[in-house]
Amino acid sequence: MKENAKNKIIVFLMGGILLILSLVCWFKPAKEYSDSERRALAKFPELSKETILSGRFMKDFETYTLDQFPMRDTFRGVKSFSTLYLFREKEINDLFIKDGYVIKAEYPLSQPMIDNAAKKFTSIYEKYLQGTDTNIFLSIVPDKNYFAGTNSGRLSMDYSKLASSLTEQLPQFQYLDLFDSLKLEDYYYTDTHWKQENLLSAAGILASGMGVPISTEYETKEVTEDFYGVYYGQLALPLKPDKIKYLTNSILESCVVTNYDTGMPVVTPMYDLSKATSKDPYELFLCGNSALVTIENPNALTSKELIVFRDSFGSSMVPLLATGYSKVTLVDIRYINSGMLGGFIKFKDQDVLFLYSTLVLNSSTSFK
Repeated sequence: MKENAKNKIIVFLMGGILLILSLVCWFKPAKEYSDSERRALAKFPELSKETILSGRFMKDFETYTLDQFPMRDTFRGVKSFSTLYLFREKEINDLFIKDGYVIKAEYPLSQPMIDNAAKKFTSIYEKYLQGTDTNIFLSIVPDKNYFAGTNSGRLSMDYSKLASSLTEQLPQFQYLDLFDSLKLEDYYYTDTHWKQENLLSAAGILASGMGVPISTEYETKEVTEDFYGVYYGQLALPLKPDKIKYLTNSILESCVVTNYDTGMPVVTPMYDLSKATSKDPYELFLCGNSALVTIENPNALTSKELIVFRDSFGSSMVPLLATGYSKVTLVDIRYINSGMLGGFIKFKDQDVLFLYSTLVLNSSTSFK
C-alpha cells in the first residue's frame, strides 16, 4: 500500500512539473534573440495546410519549442556540466575545456574550403593587383585548437597542410608565418579571439616581413565591463569572464577612423567603448565586423599605405600595424562583394596583406 502511494506521488509530481512547463511554454512571450548564444531564436512556424501535409510545420515546431523552452540556458548548463564532469566526456557540441580555456575542436580540414579561399584570393589578385606595384602578403591566424587539440588527445585539423595548400596555390603572395609566435595564453578564455595586449610579437613579425617600422610602446587600458565570449554562451557553464584590454599611444590617438558600412562615411573611435555592453563586446576594436574601414594616420612612421583583407581577428591586430602607415584600408569580403572593390579603392603601390584565421579559411563560403 505504501509503495502504491509512493508511486502515485511520483506520477503526480512528474505530471505537475510537465503541466507547469507546458503552460509556461504556451503562455510565456517568445524571445527573438539569445544573448548567451548570440543568435536569433526560431519563431512560431507558419500553420497552413501545405506546411502540415509536407511535415514542415512539425519539424519547425520542434525547433521552435527547443529554442523557446523555459529555463533553456539553465538546462543547457546542466547538460554541459553532466557531460563534461559527471560522465567525463571529452567534449560537448565540439567544445572542451583545457587549463580554463574553452576551445572548439576544429576538425576536419576541408580541402574544398581551402581551395575556395585560394580561388577567391587569386581572383582578387588577377582583378586588382596583377601588374601593379603592390607588395602582397599572406598570413594565417591559428585557432585555439591548434595549441590544445593534438596535445589533449582530441581530433585536430592538419594545420600544416592548410598552410602549405594555401601558399602553394598563391605563389604571388609572400607568406608571413605567425604560428610559432603565438600560444594558447594569447587568446581569451571564453572567446575565439586573441588578446590585443599579447600581439606585439606577432605584429612585429608582420611589420618586419612587410619592411615597415611600427610602435612598440603603448599604454594598456582595461575595459570595466566583464567580457563573456561566444563560447561562454554556447557552453552555458558559470565560467570566469575575461577582461578586454586595448593598447593605445599618441600616434593611435591622432588617427582618424572612418567606417563606410552605412554607405556614408562615419568617423568612429579606434576603440568604441560603447560596444563594451553590446552583444559582442569584441566589436569595440575597429568598428567590429565592418565591410570597409579606413585609418588615416598623420603621425605615421612612414608614408606607405596598407590594405588588409581580413576577418574579425584583424580588428585588434591592425591598430598595431597602423602606427607604421599613413593610411590603412580594411576590407572584409564576407560583407562586401569583392567585385565592387574597384569603386572604393585604387590599387597602386600599397602593401596588401591577406590576414585570415583558420576558422574562416576552413569555412570560406562566407566570402563574396
